[in-house]
Amino acid sequence: MPTGKRKKVYSGIGGQAVIEGVMMRNGERYAVSVRHPDGKIETDTQTHRKFLEGSFILKVPFLRGMFVFIDSLMVGSRALSFSADALDEEDAKNKNASGKSSMDGVSNTVIMVIAVALAIGLFIILPAYLASLFEKNIRNDSLVSVIEGGVRIVVFILYMLVIGLLKDMRRVYRYHGAEHKCINCIERGRTLNVENVRKSSRFHRRCGTSFMYISVFISILIFFFIRIDYLPYRLLIRILLIPVVLGISYEILALAGRSENIFVYILTAPGIWFQHLTTREPDDEMIEVAITSVEAVFDWKKYLADNFGYDINEAGEIVGVIPEWEVEEFPTDGYDGEYEEAGYDDDAEDVDYTGVIDERVSQDTDTEK
Repeated sequence: MPTGKRKKVYSGIGGQAVIEGVMMRNGERYAVSVRHPDGKIETDTQTHRKFLEGSFILKVPFLRGMFVFIDSLMVGSRALSFSADALDEEDAKNKNASGKSSMDGVSNTVIMVIAVALAIGLFIILPAYLASLFEKNIRNDSLVSVIEGGVRIVVFILYMLVIGLLKDMRRVYRYHGAEHKCINCIERGRTLNVENVRKSSRFHRRCGTSFMYISVFISILIFFFIRIDYLPYRLLIRILLIPVVLGISYEILALAGRSENIFVYILTAPGIWFQHLTTREPDDEMIEVAITSVEAVFDWKKYLADNFGYDINEAGEIVGVIPEWEVEEFPTDGYDGEYEEAGYDDDAEDVDYTGVIDERVSQDTDTEK
């Protein structure tokens, strides 16, 4: 029986965990799926025009990152708003009260501005201020810059640890894991069902956690070489350099999603490690919600046929290989064990090819509430 390497193909879809649900985005379309307390899954599908769509700015490397980041914040804010409103309406019905939207466009904007301000305060201003306290006793500017970078990393880690202690966030992190698992399942060439998604990795290199880590790392490098004695001016320059930091970070993350380059893997590896803090293993019901969101905006059957040569029937089962494709391009659906545990890809793993994947569906009850 022939053996070979399981390939991974970039799909272009991305997502975000929300309150009791998952948002998936594919191009201009995004869908938010939320599970209600009664078990029903509600899905809202929308079309979103990119921020500054059509502008040449979005085609300029290192300049477009800031605007892509703003666009992501806008979509993410709307997704969170829908999930919150959907659950609020359910609570209102249970209390025989009228449902009322908890977040409108204005409040979304206010919350987004506050979130950005807090991020600037925590990751830019606070580390710079704390490092400045050492300047009276340390005359070496390079050492002070190193201290600032160290403080920034500590603040970043503590932030993720504290957030992870919140009960509601632990459930969001499980939906975050379901989102990653769905994308990995598809990009590994597996049919999208609960069984295959459950076995896929909950870590992904294009994750927002990786983007945050890369941004922190790039900011440390840039700020190390830009030194200003007067603290208010130093803080101002650091804030003004945020678009530069985001622009570089975006290009690195985009490259990580498409490249197998060893340098990129090394640079993004800590981002995978940090995802141990921001993702958790989901239960089957959470996986079903994520799958529903994917299917609302992404034709995964066509994707698998186009990129892996699978012949898939209407029930979503692989029944063979498209004649033009070589048998060697048809992998079994093995488990990403090495990647799951250590944060690495399993591309180097030899896989047996059987010609037809055995589709299995089982349910696993999770006792955590």
